[in-house]
Amino acid sequence: MSTRRILRLTGTDTDSFLQGLVTNDTRKLDDGLVYSAILTPQGKYLADFFLKRDGASVLLDVAEGIADALIKRLNMYKLRADVRIEETNLHLQRGTGPAPEGAMPDPRHPDMGWRAYSDAPEADDGTDWDAIRVRHCIPETGIELTPDTYILEAGFEPLNGVDFKKGCYVGQEVTARMKHKTQLRKGLRVVAIDGAAPVGSEILSAGKPAGTLFTQSNGQAIAYLRLDRAGDDMQAGDARLRLLD
Repeated sequence: MSTRRILRLTGTDTDSFLQGLVTNDTRKLDDGLVYSAILTPQGKYLADFFLKRDGASVLLDVAEGIADALIKRLNMYKLRADVRIEETNLHLQRGTGPAPEGAMPDPRHPDMGWRAYSDAPEADDGTDWDAIRVRHCIPETGIELTPDTYILEAGFEPLNGVDFKKGCYVGQEVTARMKHKTQLRKGLRVVAIDGAAPVGSEILSAGKPAGTLFTQSNGQAIAYLRLDRAGDDMQAGDARLRLLD
């Protein structure tokens, strides 16, 4: 079963339509894959995805579990714009070894390798993606990225998922305010973990709620933390945690 759905957006208004909705600058499509997101008007996460120029159209690579909701949201905003959102028979291939013809680097981090789209069934080269994500604190749809997420707390700026010079988009005002007028008090961080606990476990520090535990790999984990309570002696279930960065 495919984990990603590849959509195609066509029509003369496609670029301007996306530019007014998503967190990144669609003018970057001429340079390669663009990682981006769509937010609520209150600045919270709705979906993240990759965009790719494909001739006169744009491919949109999104997690299968949120694809239907994203299509519904895009159609809600479309109004009279000349944009059509279509299913494709394309599938994702990805890896960290030699890249096939037509593959493009994953824009989030060089260690995330390449992504390509073809008619062949979805596949990868056996890379331990969780290990890479944890090492570089890269969130995943439906795990670290939820409807409660603010993208700056999830690290979208170092992951090249947001552009602060592109102009307005849905949720832009809240995102810009978080960037320029406040210091983030919460966010995703990498922690050392001794033991294991289920994804979603509450993290405690000195007996007080300090955050939530997420993906774990090779003695490290991604955690969403209250930064004023994060430190060297935290606990999630039977696991002991220590802030690494």
